[in-house]
Amino acid sequence: MEFGPHLVLALLEGSITAAVLALTAAGLAIVFGILRVVNVAHGEFFMLGAVIAWFVTTTLADVFGASPAVGFACAAIIAPLTTGLIAMLTDKLVLSRINYDPERTIVATIGLLYVLQQLTLMSFGPDARPVEAPFNTRIALPWPELGPNGWALSWPWGFGTTTYKLFVIVAAASVLVSLWLLLKHTRIGLIMRATEQDRDMATAFGVRVNRVYSRVFGLGAALAALGAVLVVPIQQAHYLMGGDPLLLSFIVVIIGGLGSVSGTVLAAVIIGLTDGIVSVFFSATLAKIIATVAVALVLVFRPQGLLGHRAP
Repeated sequence: MEFGPHLVLALLEGSITAAVLALTAAGLAIVFGILRVVNVAHGEFFMLGAVIAWFVTTTLADVFGASPAVGFACAAIIAPLTTGLIAMLTDKLVLSRINYDPERTIVATIGLLYVLQQLTLMSFGPDARPVEAPFNTRIALPWPELGPNGWALSWPWGFGTTTYKLFVIVAAASVLVSLWLLLKHTRIGLIMRATEQDRDMATAFGVRVNRVYSRVFGLGAALAALGAVLVVPIQQAHYLMGGDPLLLSFIVVIIGGLGSVSGTVLAAVIIGLTDGIVSVFFSATLAKIIATVAVALVLVFRPQGLLGHRAP
């Protein structure tokens, strides 16, 4: 295959990575922006979403004979809701009891990481499990080539993608737009932003801050789980799959600006496309090295991130 089609395929794969990463990192950014705590267990909520999606689709197919499309649709609803409820329960039982102290929260969520990981291992097992895509039609992509009669479109062998991969990009973008509308143009978003800016003033105006914190923590986990549901037909569900999403989410949040959802999405697009191109033409390891170097450069030259605000 020529360089041009190869580059387009790399950009498509990078776009999928960026879409899932933007969803996962947006959840981490919201939690940090409003609660001012670092959730080290965020990757395990991603893993839970994938495992629950596998369980739902497998159960519906084996017990009720449901089609992959029905199973996936149910998983896309059940997995984020279940993961969000688990996160809210964790907030009530653990984080609220330590008053969201940043240092103790890090320790608590590290412990939560191992608890969720080992519980999943005991119930789910060590094997990676596939989830069938609801639709997966192959699409051949045209590429312009110069022939004896001028420019014309051709279809190089193997140059294409699938309908499901395109769906992942569109679905993630739709969820992110809905999240932006929620934060900027609804009463719920107004309460969340007021709590972020001044907790004491929000409490004085009757906002139940602890309830807001609990729901925001659940929303962040649900976004991570939804990202996992979208990607698990491409990858496979595994009890150790939360490590890379957690690392990349931290990288994206730092580059975009701590607590900035728009900066997080921008950084996810940059990191995702870079990862896709470098992984295809060089190696996945080099892509991770470049991302790490980018974090170091941002911390040195722009500590507040691309769209973050410098602390007064």
